[in-house]
Amino acid sequence: MNLADSAFLRACRRQPVPHTPVWFMRQAGRSLPEYLKVREGVPMLQACATPDLVVEITMQPVRRYGVDAAIFFSDIVVPLKAIGVDLDIKPGVGPVVAQPIRDEAGLAALRPLEPDDVSYVTEAIRALTGELGGTPLIGFAGAPFTLGSYLIEGGPSRHHDHTKAMMYGEPRLWHALMDRLAGIVLAHLRLQVEAGASAVQLFDSWVGAVAPDDYREYVLPHTRRIFEGLADLGVPRIHFGVGTGELLGLLGEAGADVVGVDWRVPLGEAARRVGPGKALQGNLDPAILLAPWEAVERKAREVLREGRQAEGHVFNLGHGVLPSTDPDQLKRLTDLVHES
Repeated sequence: MNLADSAFLRACRRQPVPHTPVWFMRQAGRSLPEYLKVREGVPMLQACATPDLVVEITMQPVRRYGVDAAIFFSDIVVPLKAIGVDLDIKPGVGPVVAQPIRDEAGLAALRPLEPDDVSYVTEAIRALTGELGGTPLIGFAGAPFTLGSYLIEGGPSRHHDHTKAMMYGEPRLWHALMDRLAGIVLAHLRLQVEAGASAVQLFDSWVGAVAPDDYREYVLPHTRRIFEGLADLGVPRIHFGVGTGELLGLLGEAGADVVGVDWRVPLGEAARRVGPGKALQGNLDPAILLAPWEAVERKAREVLREGRQAEGHVFNLGHGVLPSTDPDQLKRLTDLVHES
């Protein structure tokens, strides 16, 4: 099959599709026994920097489920690690930064990303595109707000206290940090597309913590710069955040072709908030997969029904696959979406 005919890419471009395309965030990961086996004893960031492992892990869900797209196996902090930020991914915690950035001196340590910094990414993508054939590969990166939150807080945070204190209290430093991160993220995404990724997803996982007016002032300009900086590459650009129901219109305004929707807003309502000219991605609650199949099927059909109100619909979960999910549920779900 020709890549251009892929149901996933066609749905992203709001073109007619033979079936609703489906892939899952964190589909290559903690719920797959074959993933746990190859990752045994290998720290996350080491796995992300080992091309053979990246290729194998990215391919696992494509082989097992027959999803319509693969997502590159990596982590949003990889480019930060690559430019020398002292951080690690602690199991059960997440990214932990040794020296949080809270002043000009910390900011000065963030240098631009060079292609050689992440040569393992390019190598893995080239190998993957050969192996995937007609299945598109999605490249991805974390958005400046989410990366900035990890850097400022020093790790995951429930309330983003230090992040918001800088945003409101030191706007000049905030915008300088966002600008620096936007440059790093844009370089990282361009590199992935130039190596062969057919689409990109920008994860702004924690931006739901911000009110719409603050998003417009402190976040939107930097996100827009990233999407505009990818426009010449001609690949679909997906934008996703968690708890972003109030921001859906703004996520589209930032320049995405496809807006990812979490499970809190029905897709019909999301289509109204996002407005015309965009496709939607989502939005089955990942926790439903832990319920009996009858419940999964009922909810999945609801999502498919709602998705018809969008100009294009890529079926996905409203966030990542939970570690305790039975892979057989995901296989049945993929088949159900394809048959519908």
